[in-house]
Amino acid sequence: DDPTLKTAVEEMLNRYKREKNNFNFKLINPDIDIELAQLDKVTRYGQVVIKYQGRSEIVSSLSEGTISSSLQRLTYNDQRSLVFIEGHNERKPSGNDNTYYSQFTPKLATKNISSSTHHLLKAYLTDTIDLLVIASPEKTFLKGELDHIKKHIAQGGNLLWMMDPGANSKTLNGLSELASILNINFIDGIIVDNNINLRKTLGIQHPAMIPVLDYYPHAITKNLSYNTLFPISRGIIIADGSEWKKSIIAQSMPQSWSESKDLVDGIVFDSSSGDIAGPLHIVIALERKLDSNTAKVDKLSQRIIIAGDSDFLANNYVGVGANLTLGLSIIDWLNGDDDLINIEIKNAPDTKLLLDDTEIMIIGFGFFILLPAGLLFTGLFIWFIRRKR
Repeated sequence: DDPTLKTAVEEMLNRYKREKNNFNFKLINPDIDIELAQLDKVTRYGQVVIKYQGRSEIVSSLSEGTISSSLQRLTYNDQRSLVFIEGHNERKPSGNDNTYYSQFTPKLATKNISSSTHHLLKAYLTDTIDLLVIASPEKTFLKGELDHIKKHIAQGGNLLWMMDPGANSKTLNGLSELASILNINFIDGIIVDNNINLRKTLGIQHPAMIPVLDYYPHAITKNLSYNTLFPISRGIIIADGSEWKKSIIAQSMPQSWSESKDLVDGIVFDSSSGDIAGPLHIVIALERKLDSNTAKVDKLSQRIIIAGDSDFLANNYVGVGANLTLGLSIIDWLNGDDDLINIEIKNAPDTKLLLDDTEIMIIGFGFFILLPAGLLFTGLFIWFIRRKR
């Protein structure tokens, strides 16, 4: 019955109502509305009952993130599967390494999307997989392994394929035939942007950390209003023709280019040495209609995302800018859940404090030398003053 608390709760829930006119809520006192509380199985103060199309869920935390997560879980009738290929030094969905996705996959779990790994030499890919992920393999795929992936594509399976710089564009660690099937290829080299003023404004030190400020119109990008960051990325070439509808999701700035030489030698654009001028595609979307001959006849279309970088969703960078929002939107689109792309779980913009060696040394010097010395000096000074009395 606290009017201040009631106003705060109503203000938060009204945000949902403004976005969806079919969203309704009712605040009750379980001590007064005893029958309704028992019917909804409310057992203590602060519990929230969320209902959608005959399904319900009780949550104990009244926060925007908790409510959004519950709404997303109720929206999905069945759990969806996200399967990461393993066995070639790919990025992993779990683990504490900064290059893994253990901060990203829990966000998918709130959408009722499970994440697992699959070794192609140990078992076949089943047609129950909703989304297959190839996360920047470093070792070569065997022909038999590639055949499993080709079959997944031929049967209408969706795919997220991320490929970092390093793998030669002619072989792509055994996946060049897959690139031909999709009518794309990756550019050799690393995208760099030597716009010093922009890097200074965004706090970016390395020219290979590529910011994306503007986005092409697409279901994935329709609600992106903030920049994303792609560390150490490569460009993607889209060939003409084919049955795939191709869309650009993110690309580098016009003054960028693909640097073919070693970055330690400095960066200067030189087309004669193989540098390719920007803007360069970093993330693209492919989509095609499915016919009755494909295995996944319950789907209207097949969707694929190809990215020239796998770091933007890794633990080190998923909290930077709108990277998390972009990643979640990509997964929603690949799963055919376009209506849920605009449901964003708001998080703290950056929960990590990243310090370089100099800053760590300064902080350590202050805490372990200056602070103890200051306390010692203060104690001696007080002792000396009292002694003189």
